[in-house]
Amino acid sequence: MDTKKRILDAALTLFSEKGYANVFVADIAQAVGIKAPSLYKHYKSKQDIFNAILNEMKSSYDKQAASLDMNGNDAAVDAGIFSAVSEDGLVEMGVGLFRFFLHDGYTQKFRKMLTIEQFNNPELAELFTKQYIDDSLKYQSAMFAILCENDVLKGADPYIMALQFHSPIYMLLTMCDREPHREAEFTTLLEQHIRQFSRLYSKEEK
Repeated sequence: MDTKKRILDAALTLFSEKGYANVFVADIAQAVGIKAPSLYKHYKSKQDIFNAILNEMKSSYDKQAASLDMNGNDAAVDAGIFSAVSEDGLVEMGVGLFRFFLHDGYTQKFRKMLTIEQFNNPELAELFTKQYIDDSLKYQSAMFAILCENDVLKGADPYIMALQFHSPIYMLLTMCDREPHREAEFTTLLEQHIRQFSRLYSKEEK
């Protein structure tokens, strides 16, 4: 593993354990086994490291979405994909993304850091809301709107549909964070949720 990657791994581990504000560049350098001046050859500041972690997470998410034959960012593209997917296919995609968010090292630690920092750091609290609530609802409501317009789903308020779909998934994710031994149970609930949502809103049986 190259030094830049080791720096990111060490930094995120420390952020998730101590909180972002309580970690300093010297702490990260020590965890990597280098001196602070050597770290600055790779990243200009702690903020620069933080931004690089965000980029790594985005890249990992894009790869996971592509492995599930979806875009994951463009609602219009994914609306076309989901309109042709069977119910079993929807479950496979949903469970695949759920397991990615639960087990991807960067994503898991980043979520833990934000959970800690949301009460201490207004900027990170805002990022937490944006990343796990606002962006997800925006993407899903846009996709549901397209699917309703195309007569794939029953007509309803797309934003409320997004709330109904996303909220249980986010709840199950956070429950798994706290009680990882219940992952199999929560994954079964996730599958049942996706199937019931599909049957409630689909115009045709998948």
